[in-house]
Amino acid sequence: MKDAPTPHTRETTVRTRRLLPALAAAAMAVLGLAPTATAQAPAAPAPAAPPAAVAETAAVQPIIGGGYASNAPWAARLFSNGRETCSATIIAPTWILTAKHCVSGGGLSFRIGSLDQHSGGTVAYGAGTYNHSSSDLSLVRLDRSVSATFARLGQPGSVSVGQTVQVYGWGATSQCGSEANCQSQYLKVADVVVTGGCRDAYYGSAICARRGNGITAGGDSGGPMMANGVQVGVASTSDRQTTTAYTNVTAYRSWIQSVAGV
Repeated sequence: MKDAPTPHTRETTVRTRRLLPALAAAAMAVLGLAPTATAQAPAAPAPAAPPAAVAETAAVQPIIGGGYASNAPWAARLFSNGRETCSATIIAPTWILTAKHCVSGGGLSFRIGSLDQHSGGTVAYGAGTYNHSSSDLSLVRLDRSVSATFARLGQPGSVSVGQTVQVYGWGATSQCGSEANCQSQYLKVADVVVTGGCRDAYYGSAICARRGNGITAGGDSGGPMMANGVQVGVASTSDRQTTTAYTNVTAYRSWIQSVAGV
């Protein structure tokens, strides 16, 4: 995978790569490797949970490290032209929040409210995409209203240096060469520790964090950083080992509200 822009912290510059396993289109090649196509299953009436045998071994099932999530009704898996691509959150009945670098391929669809990216929850399709001009944020308007538990968005002051926060995604579970080949079927979660402010893939305001019990990888892009139950970040870059950068949702609340009304 080629290198994406690097987030700059106050003390160090960490070489990072975007978290997106990119689309097969040549225009997206700079973002990573094309994932295996995955057909959308019909929407099911209720979220699916990991089977008992899987849940019992959750402690060793990674983002890279971390474990399986047990409750994340606001989580959404993003597909581009049927391909497993990114993670996201639903923030209002017709609005998805994700990373800007996740949406360039078009043909967007989402499985919302299921821990299993292959079944359960509700499937909805992107009807319009609204990208922030100078950060790695995108809002996608859905083609229908979805009844769900929506992610609550943080305000300035919702997160602080040294705080342990949670990150979620369906991305790669190891450094397996082609990250498209080791995407997780079930939503994962890991603890990371906030180290300070930095820059995202588009040099927008971001929150940098160091590895706690796991770290983000390809396919986790667009997924949330949660602090005390509110979303404060959107996954942008990671070095897959020690450091990750999340676009700072709290810094762009006025833009989000102007577009999505929340």
